Amino acid sequence: MPAKSYLRPVQFVDTPVGRDGEVARLAGGLGWFAGYELIEAEDRRRVSQRTLSVAEAGRDERLAPLIARITAPRAPLRLGERMLRLDQPLVMGILNVTPDSFSDGGRHADDPAGAAQAGVDMGIAGAAIVDVGGESTRPGAPEVWEGDEIARVVPAIERLARSGAAVSVDTRKAAVMEAALAAGAHLVNDVSALLYDGRALEVVAGAGCPVVLMHAGDPARGADGGRGYGDVLLEVYDWLEKRVEDVAAAGVDRAKILIDPGIGFGKSLADNLALLNGLALFHGIGCGILLGASRKRMIGALSNEAPVEQRLGGSVALALHGAQLGAQLLRVHDVTETAQALRVWRGLRDAALTAVR
Repeated sequence: MPAKSYLRPVQFVDTPVGRDGEVARLAGGLGWFAGYELIEAEDRRRVSQRTLSVAEAGRDERLAPLIARITAPRAPLRLGERMLRLDQPLVMGILNVTPDSFSDGGRHADDPAGAAQAGVDMGIAGAAIVDVGGESTRPGAPEVWEGDEIARVVPAIERLARSGAAVSVDTRKAAVMEAALAAGAHLVNDVSALLYDGRALEVVAGAGCPVVLMHAGDPARGADGGRGYGDVLLEVYDWLEKRVEDVAAAGVDRAKILIDPGIGFGKSLADNLALLNGLALFHGIGCGILLGASRKRMIGALSNEAPVEQRLGGSVALALHGAQLGAQLLRVHDVTETAQALRVWRGLRDAALTAVR
């Protein structure tokens, strides 16, 4: 099998000012970089890797399609009356309406009005999207009957949609997707990448809505589907690249597809760290990137087994890491703190762009 080339943007710089031809803009966003790590692999086994300057990479015709995907601006998301531009990182607030969520202990279960108010508060705090979920995806969580899941998410979604919020539904079931979209949801966020339910792809294609495709190990086994990897970064990249191609071929507009490497889903701590360090590689697929690392177990593993309610610092650190590497959506529990961190990060970026040289 011939070698496959991968490009990972590296050597990020504060500003492109005065560096014409030396740096490239990442996905039309707020990041600029001066080099690429070129990885050549055969059957996902690396046979070579070296660093190229932006100018050197641009002279290699073989790399032109990859470079075009990495640097092309991502299409904005039309979510109801809102148009969300993906030229800077946006916050997606997590709103669980489950009794067994690992993060909030069912705070909003059986209280649609309270759940909706919590979602509105997220928007006020800086969330561009509120992601409503009615089934826990933590390891070992029981499967929820679709009727119960619909009963959980629809009342909150209806209220949020009426308030003017941009709403996504976090589900892997086609019937729940249909009910949520009918209730006013604008985006489908599926941890199984539309593979769990045989009708899910048809529903999303028919609705014409944006969708997030996540890598979760073996989709048939959900969050416990990890099987070990040879090179997790390349394997997840190849899987998502193929899944995007298949979903687009089935009728979903590629410009409406976002990808998520699935931090914490069927992956070890080492796997998660490799994916986070190599996150910029995924821009080569040419889709917007969602990063969901908020309060994940890996934060506890790196901080003396801190319990979930004590993982704010690690969550913000990972969100800023994602922003620095060009992730367009950051899915978080702690909206106020993350939004504030991003405002400061954005201030630093703006100052670098306007500094006198």
